[in-house]
Amino acid sequence: MVKHQPLQVYERQLCLSCLTGIYGCRWKRYQRSHDDSSKWECVWFLILTSTFLLLLVWSYFWWAAQNDYGEFNWVLYNRSGEWTDGTVPILATTAAGFTYVSFLMMLALCHVAVGQQLNLYWLHKIGVTAAMMTTITGVISINELWGKEWDIIAISLQATGLFLHLGALVAITALSWLMAGQVIRFEKTRFQLVVLLVYLSVLLALYLAPLTITSPCLMDRASLKQRPDVIGHRGAPMLAPENTVMSFNKAVQHKVNGLEADVTVSLDGVPFLMRDRTLRRTTDVAKVFPARQFNDASLFNWTELRSLNAGQWFLKDDPYRTVQSMSQRDLNRAGNQTVCSLQELLRVVVRSNRSVVFNLRRPPPEHPRHGSWVNDTLQAFRRSGIPKEQVMWTPDWGREMVQQEAPGFQQISGAKLSVEAAREQGLVGLHLHYSQTSAVEIRELLANNMSLSLYTVNEPWLYSVLWCSGVSSISSDAPQILKKVPNPIWLMSPEEYCMVWITSDLVSFAIIIGIFAFQNCHMIRWRLSGMRSYNPEQIMLSAAAVRSSSRDVSLMKEKLIFSECVSCASALPPFLHPPVSSSTLPLCPNTPQPLTA
Repeated sequence: MVKHQPLQVYERQLCLSCLTGIYGCRWKRYQRSHDDSSKWECVWFLILTSTFLLLLVWSYFWWAAQNDYGEFNWVLYNRSGEWTDGTVPILATTAAGFTYVSFLMMLALCHVAVGQQLNLYWLHKIGVTAAMMTTITGVISINELWGKEWDIIAISLQATGLFLHLGALVAITALSWLMAGQVIRFEKTRFQLVVLLVYLSVLLALYLAPLTITSPCLMDRASLKQRPDVIGHRGAPMLAPENTVMSFNKAVQHKVNGLEADVTVSLDGVPFLMRDRTLRRTTDVAKVFPARQFNDASLFNWTELRSLNAGQWFLKDDPYRTVQSMSQRDLNRAGNQTVCSLQELLRVVVRSNRSVVFNLRRPPPEHPRHGSWVNDTLQAFRRSGIPKEQVMWTPDWGREMVQQEAPGFQQISGAKLSVEAAREQGLVGLHLHYSQTSAVEIRELLANNMSLSLYTVNEPWLYSVLWCSGVSSISSDAPQILKKVPNPIWLMSPEEYCMVWITSDLVSFAIIIGIFAFQNCHMIRWRLSGMRSYNPEQIMLSAAAVRSSSRDVSLMKEKLIFSECVSCASALPPFLHPPVSSSTLPLCPNTPQPLTA
């Protein structure tokens, strides 16, 4: 008797083919396997996960550092001597690497979900390694070049911590579907326990994370201070060349409360505005005075300074990528700007009734005004007729002389001082970088009637955090952006946040319990039935969540067939029992076998 085996007909599995093909270049059915992944592939999965998390933190850092892109480019200029936008290649490579690694991470998780063996293609291994090494190199370089900027991460978490916590909670809750299937899949009880404990530890840490989240925006709306004053830092440098009359007029048009500038003194004693030590970046000195382009800016007389163009560089370099949005009239005005004197700035201040904050840079020792630079600056203030209470004097050098010559000036310091030290020097406030203070120190200064001005604040989220902290004023390169922030981006009372925290945790916990119950429903049903209708092989074969290796599945099928055949034969009358042996064992309980007398 000849038995014919029916042909096996396979359905096309396009999604599975794409999944295994893109991840491991296994496009054919015979190349796929449900066997456990090798230890080497598990190591590569850990490397992929580590690279993903590293790029996630790296991307978040550059998102938060967007407030200081201009400062980063200025740091690069001081080191190289050439102005370039160094953020463009960094952002491009970071975006490409994060997108690539995130895509591979999703494919790997899908492999685990459907029970496919992990087998990362060798080209992807090279790509992941390159992404990891590039990111590590970038972290080391930024730490050496711009190490103080790491503080922006802790500051930004005051604005984003609440939302990042909710996002992480959603992600870990979604992973419970994958985790539930993996827990029942592994046959080693110890490994199941370790995986489950790790997952539960992460979950518990996320549930309790709000205990560590602090933000000044967690407050009652009635306790919110008035909106911080916005001071145009070098005018409005995103809309016009910095430290020019056009820039200051643009800042006034956008309703700033004050103007801030960098002042130095020319060779013939005229105070003028210049941030850099040289004139190379913001003027055409390399064209007009090529032999003197590396000289200190203060070693030029006022006639020579006035002959330089201080606007063409802005149109050429486009430091803030805003030139394309400018009108033709503004483009023409920007291209004809010249070096601005302190006297011209003060005329703008008097006409618009604004306050003025300035940073004074002392000329080099060989400068003829090296000893009288403060007096030259004070003379410019006297000639302008500006009310003294509108002047905020920040230089610490010669402060006692200034207090005697101009007692009405608002004395503030750019150094971080205690309240007692500030009062001893006769100061009324501090002018610091936003990363130099904390919410506790801000409250202490305000409680002692000390004003606090922070620089440089360009992003609405940072402005909102400082607003909730109670800061009195900030300096900004983007007053046109901050004027569109009528209220903090978010404000929540502690009671409301506590409700959000508890509700999100309870919803997450309920979803996870439901997912684990649904994934393991076959095992639960078997245990509730008392094991009267099922044997272990049937349970393992029928559980939808089980993804055992092909060898284990075949072995369980053979055991199940053997047990059913034996039980079927035992149901026959004793005189009809066939001799049981490996050769006469029936292949199927539904197939009648020849009986012997």
